[in-house]
Amino acid sequence: MDTIKIVSPEIKAVDITNSNFLQKFREPTEIQYEQQEMFETEMRHSSERAIEINDLNLWYGDFHALKGVTLTIPSNSVYAFIGPSGCGKSTFLRTMNRMNDMISGCRIEGEIKIDERDIYDKSVDVTDLRKRVGMVFQKANPFPMSIYDNVAYGPRIHGVPKKDLDGIVERALKSAALWDEVKDRLKKSALSLSGGQQQRLCIARTLAVKPEIVLFDEPCSALDPISTGRIEELIMELKKEYTIIIVTHNMQQAARISDYTAFFLTGELIESGKTVQIFENPQNPKTEGYISGRFG
Repeated sequence: MDTIKIVSPEIKAVDITNSNFLQKFREPTEIQYEQQEMFETEMRHSSERAIEINDLNLWYGDFHALKGVTLTIPSNSVYAFIGPSGCGKSTFLRTMNRMNDMISGCRIEGEIKIDERDIYDKSVDVTDLRKRVGMVFQKANPFPMSIYDNVAYGPRIHGVPKKDLDGIVERALKSAALWDEVKDRLKKSALSLSGGQQQRLCIARTLAVKPEIVLFDEPCSALDPISTGRIEELIMELKKEYTIIIVTHNMQQAARISDYTAFFLTGELIESGKTVQIFENPQNPKTEGYISGRFG
């Protein structure tokens, strides 16, 4: 019998304005962070990470938004989700770090497994899940604080010692191909950056907490061609260390940067496989019709 999960609409905000975890003496959370970091390092080297989705269904009230989706996403690859607007691809993306928990009336059946564990199991810590599965949104959303504090925000919440923050910020900005552009103005407001730089800052902020998987929801839709090219190059570089999943309306982009592609239509997964096969030899007539521009 399938397990039905009711997603709670409650959200708990974290306010670090007056927090005391960055003190001279090490807090228990700092020790816990180091232990968790050691465990995650072992996991990265001892097993091949992947996401396994089995017969996933999702409703918003009475609306059946996702219908029986089954898919395996290999580790250290770029997986693109394509399809017309309203087809369910962004909804599906958000299930992977439980962003749909924030929507009242959302109901889910089926399972999503990361490291053989269903992320919708009641025992799963959602905060820890979102640390492991980061997300970069369609519109850059830097916090109204300095460039440095944007990147350091996540590690601070997770109890990283203050002495380690400089190194984490530098590594994250380098990983996001932004360090050389901002290293001399880290204390300047993040809002002073260009649109493309802000999006790369958001990527750096996501990488700073050392996720295993990074979700991108149309990250280039508001960017100029030059900034888009930089983000695409960055994504292809990041797959060496992370599993990347990207939603895109740009089929050329999917063909350029992804290893695998899944085509969605009206909440159903129509076809998935290696990108070359999907674009050059689709097996489903609906996929061929969308790829060739006959609809969508």
